[in-house]
Amino acid sequence: MKTESIHPGTTIGHVHLKVANLERSLDFYQGVLGFELTQRFGSDAAFVSAGGYHHQIGLNCWESKSGPAPSFGTTGLYHFAILYPTRAALADAVKRLQDAKIPLDGAADHGVSEAIYLRDPDQNGLELYWDRPKEDWPRDKDGGLAMYTAPLDLRSLMSVLQDG
Repeated sequence: MKTESIHPGTTIGHVHLKVANLERSLDFYQGVLGFELTQRFGSDAAFVSAGGYHHQIGLNCWESKSGPAPSFGTTGLYHFAILYPTRAALADAVKRLQDAKIPLDGAADHGVSEAIYLRDPDQNGLELYWDRPKEDWPRDKDGGLAMYTAPLDLRSLMSVLQDG
């Protein structure tokens, strides 16, 4: 079935996560990653953002207070992605994770972007990434997008913090 393409200005607005412990999640999203608390609903829900937006991430324990993480091999969220505006901002996020001793699941260069993969305290998958300028994206011989997955040089990424 052929359908018309979605409007090119469409974006994905926010993610709302079920969490087991709101304080633990706020410690991670605010304390480690640096998001700002924009609104809180008692001990059951909170909204965080970057740059004064109403919220990019909602956290709630309405149905999940003290609940276990989803079992491996079940359906659900694989990961959600947080787009950083620059390579230096991504490197700063990695430094925050290292300082907090939060392990990474992986790191990849996709040609169009550089990405870090990890899990939040409730085992939700996160991708932290920055996009290279569109004119630098890899293309095949016909001009189509030619993304790939290669190891990310973390030393090179972190070197932007010393250079800046």
